Amino acid sequence: MSMLDQIILTLPEIKGEHARDSRKYNELRDVLRKEVEQTFSGLDAAPKSFPPFGDIVFPYHKMGAIDSLNLFDLDEIIIFSYYWKNRDRYKKAADIGANIGLHSIIMSKCGFQVRSFEPDPNHFTIIQRNLKANGCASVEPINAAVSSKPGTMEFIRVVGNTTGSHLAGSKSNPYGKLDKFPVKVEGIVPIIEWADFIKLDSEGHEKEIISATTKDHWQKTDAMIEVENSDNAKALYDFFKENGINMFSQKLNWGRVEKAEDMPVGYKEGSLFVSAKDSMPW
Repeated sequence: MSMLDQIILTLPEIKGEHARDSRKYNELRDVLRKEVEQTFSGLDAAPKSFPPFGDIVFPYHKMGAIDSLNLFDLDEIIIFSYYWKNRDRYKKAADIGANIGLHSIIMSKCGFQVRSFEPDPNHFTIIQRNLKANGCASVEPINAAVSSKPGTMEFIRVVGNTTGSHLAGSKSNPYGKLDKFPVKVEGIVPIIEWADFIKLDSEGHEKEIISATTKDHWQKTDAMIEVENSDNAKALYDFFKENGINMFSQKLNWGRVEKAEDMPVGYKEGSLFVSAKDSMPW
């Protein structure tokens, strides 16, 4: 068994140490980084072993200050481990904010049917190439952002870190060189009515997306959400509390969110899992 395999298969067993300030988290983060650098630093399109998901093709790609190696950071691997653990639970997944497609590839390897949403045309070109290289016939790539309703919105590409690109108005102080252009937007309602799982990384637009859903939508659909800032954290907390939908925070080692202070704020505090279930199915 490879080190990557050991880490991914062990993560569900140590869910009580997934908070970023835990000793085990920091030990695994350092070990994982070395393994990822050895495996995915190359520019070639040769398949690399990434158990338990099998071989994947994911050439190194620079995205400003961030690169494709960061897409294998421990917080992401925790989510991949969750996908694998629940590969028989979910059937249809929406990857909102797909970046260059790694989550969509992993979801496909878990047997999910996937709709992959990415508004940046540069990233979308790479997604199409990566999906083809990995034979991901179960993934439908869609060159669009997601919001409360369909239409067209201004998109802001943060040239120095394209993983932080976002719909206009979603972040108060975008930094550095910015490219601005219109993008197609899909509404969340048809997406959540189709999906039983959503991975949502919308760079500050999550409150607009979530506010357009209803309590009934969340009776059959779970979500893993990156919460951008305190404004979004409060909006999501109020919405889900009001509708009686449970929230589980990585910073609480996936304990239930009981008060606003329990919410993760920013990627440095990990993800938020949302579900009508009484506990997170690890």
